[in-house]
Amino acid sequence: MAALNDSSFDPVTFVLTGIPGMEESHVWISVPFCLMYVVALLGNSFLLFLIATDRSLRQPMCLFLAMLSVADLLLSTVTVPEMLAIFWFGSRKISFDACIAQMFFTHFSFIAESTILLAMAFDRYVAICDPLRYMAILTPSVIGKVALAAVVRGLFIMSPPIFLLKRLPYCGHSTMQHTYCEHMGIARLACGDITINIWYGFTTTLLSSGVDVVLIALSYGLILKAVFQLSSKEARLKALRTCGSHICIILMFYMPAFFSFLTHRFGHNIPSCIHILLANLYVIVPPMLNPIVYGVRTRQIRERVSHVFSRTGRGRCCC
Repeated sequence: MAALNDSSFDPVTFVLTGIPGMEESHVWISVPFCLMYVVALLGNSFLLFLIATDRSLRQPMCLFLAMLSVADLLLSTVTVPEMLAIFWFGSRKISFDACIAQMFFTHFSFIAESTILLAMAFDRYVAICDPLRYMAILTPSVIGKVALAAVVRGLFIMSPPIFLLKRLPYCGHSTMQHTYCEHMGIARLACGDITINIWYGFTTTLLSSGVDVVLIALSYGLILKAVFQLSSKEARLKALRTCGSHICIILMFYMPAFFSFLTHRFGHNIPSCIHILLANLYVIVPPMLNPIVYGVRTRQIRERVSHVFSRTGRGRCCC
């Protein structure tokens, strides 16, 4: 028993397998993930550059997009490079502390992004259902508080798992069937009781992201109700197209994440490769699509991008 307790203080190195059963296809799988990561980096960085350098884009929706881009960059950068290192170089070993850090920032950025998506749904609700009070409600002070709330909420939820994982003894189980570290993936390698970890993860997921999904659905339900009351058919179609694209992005963000979360607890018969592939999708697909969809659908950003590229084109012609 003493040896078991002492082992919890020893340095631990974990081994990430990548996608089990698909090792021979790792190089081919890495190609789309690498391309999506490059698009995510370029798209989100360009969006941040536009908003930072153009005062006309310091509007609530654009500032929420900037927050979303920061969360996207963090979410993809703490996971995808490690994933590519496994696929390309077979670099599977990761220290316990590095694994904990990756777990923290992965879940932290997911919680922050979920909070921002909820704020953006509220932004669209006010813009469509109460446009005359839009600027009075979404003041710079309120937007700053939303950003602070996203950070504080992520820190508050993700700090306890660090201690819950560090208290566990690890005595020989070191192979994790995944491409990056996550809370329950680490907990299942322990040789102690992980009941608290299971219930903490289950409860916080339902009370954070679960509540966000319900409130986002409620916001878009009220938006659609207001849209169908518009007299102009053209205005209804325009609003529906915008809402439709946003809802698709939101579904792409939440569905793989909740599938991964539920699979860890209830889906023991689901093949590991399916679970891991879907878990990889939610850390790279939304960061790639968010700047494209939200940027194109936001008129001010669309006009600014057109202006930048038209000016670049004129400059080349002059040369």
